[in-house]
Amino acid sequence: MKKSEKPIIGAKSRSKRRSHRELLEEVYSLFATKDQVLITIDPDPDAIGAALAFKRLLWHKVQSVTIGMIRPIRRLNNITMVRLLKLPLVLLEKKQTKQFDKYVIVDGQPSHNAFFSQFSYSVVIDHHPVNSSVESPFVDIRPEYGSTSTILTEYLKAAKIKPSQTLSTSLLYGIKTDTRNFERHTILDDIESFRYLFPLANHNVLRKIEISDLSLQDLKFFHRAVERKHIIKDRIFSHLEKVPSADILVVIAEFFLKIHDISWSIISGIYENSLIIVIRNDGFRKDAGKIVRQAFGDIGCAGGHEAMARAEIPMDKLKDVIQEPTSPNIERFIHKALFPFS
Repeated sequence: MKKSEKPIIGAKSRSKRRSHRELLEEVYSLFATKDQVLITIDPDPDAIGAALAFKRLLWHKVQSVTIGMIRPIRRLNNITMVRLLKLPLVLLEKKQTKQFDKYVIVDGQPSHNAFFSQFSYSVVIDHHPVNSSVESPFVDIRPEYGSTSTILTEYLKAAKIKPSQTLSTSLLYGIKTDTRNFERHTILDDIESFRYLFPLANHNVLRKIEISDLSLQDLKFFHRAVERKHIIKDRIFSHLEKVPSADILVVIAEFFLKIHDISWSIISGIYENSLIIVIRNDGFRKDAGKIVRQAFGDIGCAGGHEAMARAEIPMDKLKDVIQEPTSPNIERFIHKALFPFS
């Protein structure tokens, strides 16, 4: 792994490379002491850690900072993290979003979710690939980075802010989850940020967070996934119909990828009137994010990385391509869309 040259997509000059200190000063120039700031996140660990770090950067520089989640946290690891670390997160409703002066998005882009697209963001910081133009006064997107928490750790260091134990634990967990403990897309910058945060974090809390994977109720979805699985070549598919959370699809997709001779794990379910498709693969000469964007980008939100991707398709749009959205029809649609030449 080579040390990143830190390619920055900035606002004023997209070709000019700037130091983290220069980027930080540009960020600070966008805010005033009277501002009430909303940071919007899709609450996975990387987004939570990055949002907490950005809130710390704005401490004493604005009137208030709120971290707003676009959906409830349902994955048990993340619920445990929020509970043990007492993290100040708020579940957003559309009527609440107009009271703010400035908007920030971390670990995401406006095109990633319909809820995000309603805002005019002052700052966009992310590590996912760019799949549509991002218009904002300040944009810092680094697809070669393993996590957005790494980027925000570098901002904290540029600001000469030593993160608290709570913030260090959150950032460390964000890096660990998005790089899958450095088993997938990782650069030297991720490792350096991990080394910096490691002695500052609470490892007892971190261990408890990492082992809090499942509830007793989750076992029935594993049973359903095993019963309904079908395998084509090195790909395993399972459609679970209605699920209480999209996170259970992620857990099962990662579990199925552990099976010998399986290179692709595609798990789907219906949650909050949308078809959610979660994809995991072994990352070897594959690009799940590109495939899912090509397959579902025209009818829903879709994106991801080489080894992990996700699509969300509203059921009313799904009916435009599937006359009757039964489970067998949905399974055939997913398979044909993802692997049209099989």
